[in-house]
This record gives sequence, structure tokens and C-alpha cells, in this order.
Amino acid sequence: MTGGEPVPFPRGGLVVIDKPRGPSSHQVTAWAGEILGQKVGHAGTLDPGVSGVLVVMVGSAVRLAPVLLSHDKEYVALVRFHGSVGEGAIRKVCGEFSGRIYQRPPRRSSVARNLRIRTVHSLDLLEVEGRLAVLRITCDAGTYIRTLCHHIGLALGCGAHMQELRRTRSGPFREDSAHTLAELRDAADAFRNGVRFPLQDMILRPEAALSGLPGIVIRDTAVDALCHGAVLAGAGVVSSGTFGKGDRVAILTKRGELVCLGRALVPSSQVTPGKPGLVVAPESVFLARGTYPRGWKKRERLHGK
Repeated sequence: MTGGEPVPFPRGGLVVIDKPRGPSSHQVTAWAGEILGQKVGHAGTLDPGVSGVLVVMVGSAVRLAPVLLSHDKEYVALVRFHGSVGEGAIRKVCGEFSGRIYQRPPRRSSVARNLRIRTVHSLDLLEVEGRLAVLRITCDAGTYIRTLCHHIGLALGCGAHMQELRRTRSGPFREDSAHTLAELRDAADAFRNGVRFPLQDMILRPEAALSGLPGIVIRDTAVDALCHGAVLAGAGVVSSGTFGKGDRVAILTKRGELVCLGRALVPSSQVTPGKPGLVVAPESVFLARGTYPRGWKKRERLHGK
């Protein structure tokens, strides 16, 4: 996979790749970076033998990693049971594995093998044929599906292992919006030749990752102060969602542009738009300095006004 001249992404963006079985997530992401000529990162590792949705962050969008990595996931798994088992028994056990479960990362995992709690939001039996079953699983990020299949087999008393796995959704990004590397390469080549729309359709704005994250809309005069690292004050707030102290919050312009991510210094119940008081400390800034006119006085440091 090779690219050409870098494709410009002034604010960064996201590309949903349909990862094939075989290469690692790191390799697929590196190929996407070569195609686009950009710095890239991926959100959520898939084993080489697993296919499906891999969200690739391009340019400054790599700062979205903490948000993207926390998104819940959906998988379709093919499970092979090691003995004969009825459909009714499988359905019953699947129900028992919905909700909060305990897991320990496998020995070959790169993370510490500490016991962890994850939530399986839904576990549906889609099809059974002989000793094979197809399961659809919606779960927290960091859930080990291979381990889940093994535990289901133990609960049934016959044993089981995961034979195939595909990720069909990561947060708001579904497989029907994913593109192959070949499609990405063709679109990038067309872009460099002056045909811009195929690639522009593939590259999603950073705001697409914010599903479920509380947001604060700020005044235009407060934007540049945030881009310089100022703490947001209530005087610069137009409206806000619901959040608690310490929650991650997205700060947006009135046009819906992502200015930065930050941590709430107070709960939303204590935020009154237009009133003084520190609200959010910025962590990752996405909008370039100077995009909006300066609305603050540098010497007096009147941030958020």
C-alpha cells in the first residue's frame, strides 16, 4: 500500500475501515496512513484473524483516542461447541451472560491480567446449525469475546471456542459505513487528481465521534481563548448538556465545530450561561488558534469572555 502527496486535513478526521482478516490493526492503520500521507492512529485493536469496523484517526483527530476507545462495541461471533447442545440451552445460558461479567485478560494479552468487570448489554443467538452457533454481542469496550465464548461453553458443560469474529459496530460507526483500503486508495488518488468528493465523503468530521458525550456550546468570542489553553468560564457559555464534576466534556462552537475536549470543574447544575465561574479545563484542542477572532485580553487574562 503506497500513497502520494499528503492529502490535506486541516482539522483532522476519521475514516471507518473494514479491516480484513490477516493483517494486524496496526498494519492496516499504517497502510491507511501511507495512502493519505498523514499521521494516523486507530481506536480499538482487532486481532489479525478478526475483521470489521476499525476507526482510523487522521491528523489532529488522533487526540480523540480517549473518546473512541471508550465506545461500546458490537460483534458477530461464530462459536463452535465441543459437544451436542440444544438451542434452548444455548439461549438460556446467553441470557445468564447478559449484564455485568467478570473477565481476566488472556495470557497473550499486552495488558495486566487483573480481574475486570465488563457489561454485556445484549447477547442474542442468531442461528444454530449442529455444533455451530452465531451470536451477536453488544458490550463495553475491552470485553474479550474469545473469553466470553469459552465461558459460555463451560457453563453449558460441553466446552466451546470462538471460531470467527467480526466487529460490526464501534460506538456510532457501523459496518455499512466502512470502506476497504482499496476504496480509500482509489479515493485518495482521485483527490490528488482534482476529484475531491469521494474522499470527502469518506472522511468524517471529528464531531462524528461525540455521540453520547455531554457538550457545551460557547460564544464565538470565547473560542480563541480556549484554543490558547484558557479555562472556560461561565461567561463564555451559551448552553450546556448534563454532566458531573470530573466528566469529559466536548466544547463546541455555535456552528457545531469541536473546539476541544476538557474535564468539568463543576457539575452542570452549577453552570449558568453568561455568569462568572470556571467551568471546564481543556485537555485536547482541535481548532487552530486564530480560526476565530480574539475576544479576550491577553494582559488581563479575561478568559471565557
